[in-house]
Amino acid sequence: MGNAVPDPIVTGLAQALAARLETVVTVMGEVIVREIDLYRNADVKLDDLHASLRHNVSLTIAHLVSGEALDVTAPVAIGRLRAAQGVPLHDVLRAYRVGFANFWDQLLAEARHSGTRAESALLDAASRIWDIADSYSTAMASAYRDTLAERMLETDRRRSALVAALVDGPPPGSDTAWEIAHLLGFPYRGTFVLVMAEVLAVGEPPLPGLDAKLRAIEIGSAWRAQPGHEVGVLTCPERGLADRALDAVRASATGRVGVSPAYEQLEHTPRALRYAQVGLESLPEGLPGVRQLDDTPLTEMVMTNLETTRRAVNRILGGLLSLPEDDRTTLLATARAWLDAHGSAADAAPALYCHPNTVRYRMHRIEEYLRGPLHDPKIVAELTMALDAVGTFPALLSHAGTGTVGSQRSAG
Repeated sequence: MGNAVPDPIVTGLAQALAARLETVVTVMGEVIVREIDLYRNADVKLDDLHASLRHNVSLTIAHLVSGEALDVTAPVAIGRLRAAQGVPLHDVLRAYRVGFANFWDQLLAEARHSGTRAESALLDAASRIWDIADSYSTAMASAYRDTLAERMLETDRRRSALVAALVDGPPPGSDTAWEIAHLLGFPYRGTFVLVMAEVLAVGEPPLPGLDAKLRAIEIGSAWRAQPGHEVGVLTCPERGLADRALDAVRASATGRVGVSPAYEQLEHTPRALRYAQVGLESLPEGLPGVRQLDDTPLTEMVMTNLETTRRAVNRILGGLLSLPEDDRTTLLATARAWLDAHGSAADAAPALYCHPNTVRYRMHRIEEYLRGPLHDPKIVAELTMALDAVGTFPALLSHAGTGTVGSQRSAG
């Protein structure tokens, strides 16, 4: 509000209130405490409330007396303070409305005490006086929101740095995993899952709406944005919630997402990152999808050296990998079903929707490409390893049949 010519009568009323400022502030405080639970429950201390009221009333009176531009430093300071205190904005705005309404009542009572002329002058100035209330509320709310945004940004940066420390491992002399857990509000021991999500476009979240879904099932999270992807650590109050967290990730994914196996200590986060990274990279490019790897010795071995594993798979499966894709897929599926059925063609047949003799025929074909007969436990172990590897990492088949392969036992 700009400069205005003060009305002498209104100026006199304002000065009368200034003469008993502490009484005015006390009455306003009593009304606010009586009508707003948060202030009644001492979430905002009475001395704190009185100080803010005193500042606001003093500036309001100064404006009414001098007519100079309205000073909004008080509501700006209060907005920042209440945001820092975590007082809900709607409660602060209501306190402003209740407090200013009482200030008006006290001003009106003073005018009525002074006579009809003073009352008439005050009513003529009512619009200007209520504009002060509006200007104060607007300035306070704007400062509150700015402070909240700043605090959220600072919190995000802090949490991002803490996630980075978890992922990379705390450097010497820095916070330990236990201290990082405390700062994030995470337990040190619990059920955790690491998520790596591909960012398809700058500024676009790779998992829109995920935070709300996670909060709904009481799963906490902390995130770190990196070029090309975001990494998040999820903490589940119960181990069973890890599956629900994975469902939420699937429902939110816009690109490729790798998910680690569940782990129990935050200091294992660097290892979990590797699982999630390989899970993401094993998905086909250009298609949204979510992949969670199992925590098995085989998976760890493959992650350690994917190219070595590829060569091993080629050696074990031999020329089978050079067959036409449909034929190869059928034989590999048959081998998986046969192994799941502990080598029983009769038990594998229902899963494959075929006759047991068909299973036996296909397994005989597969045996021709292996490095020995299927009654040899060593050959069965090799076949199991190779099938688990290509099942976990389909990319191992991208160069099928290349590299060193075992020779066929017969041309069959």
